[in-house]
Order: sequence, then structure tokens, then C-alpha cells
Amino acid sequence: MTTFSIFLILIVIVSFLLIVVIMVQNPKGGGLSSSFGGGGTQQLGGVKKTTDFLDKSTWALATLLLVLILLSNIDLMNGTTNQDPSVDTNDVETIDTPVTPESSNQDVPATDGTPEN
Repeated sequence: MTTFSIFLILIVIVSFLLIVVIMVQNPKGGGLSSSFGGGGTQQLGGVKKTTDFLDKSTWALATLLLVLILLSNIDLMNGTTNQDPSVDTNDVETIDTPVTPESSNQDVPATDGTPEN
């Protein structure tokens, strides 16, 4: 498994978590948190702490996603992901064989234009 594949898996996981955290947040109208029982007046830890946690986790996940994308691009630009260590291109022989095109008009019978019955 290459490092680019690892970065790709991490980017997908962080993107999914970021989507979940954003969907749970409570905008002006309610959001998904009210659909899952968060619409009541009492919440564990209080409303302010939940809002702070969701806000901080959104920023942390967005920053982590940006860093992972930049690191994967740096890894891709270094060219470490393009080379397979099991393939050695220095030992490959090239064989030059001439290719001759086949003639396309070989013994074609002439017709007089009348259809055969």
C-alpha cells in the first residue's frame, strides 16, 4: 500500500466525519440535532458546550482535511507513488521487428455490377 493510498483513505474518513459534524450542528431553523432528540430544553453538558464542541471539531476536521490534501499532493509531486519496486525497467530488452502491411487488394474477383441470384 502506497503512502498516497493511505492519504486517500484518511481524506475520505475525515470528509465523512466533517459532513456528519456539519449536519449535526443547529442552524437557525433546527437542523439534524433537533431530529435526533436534541430539540429539548435539557442536553447533556449544556447547549453552549455542545455548540463549542461542534464548532471546534468542524474547524479541526476542516484543517486536518486541508493538511491531508496538501501532504498527498506533495507526496504525489515527489513521484514516490509512481514507481513499483517489483518492476525494473533497466533490464527490459527492446526487439525491433519490421511490420509489413498486408496488401488489401489481393485477388478480388471483378463483377459486372449485376446482383447474383
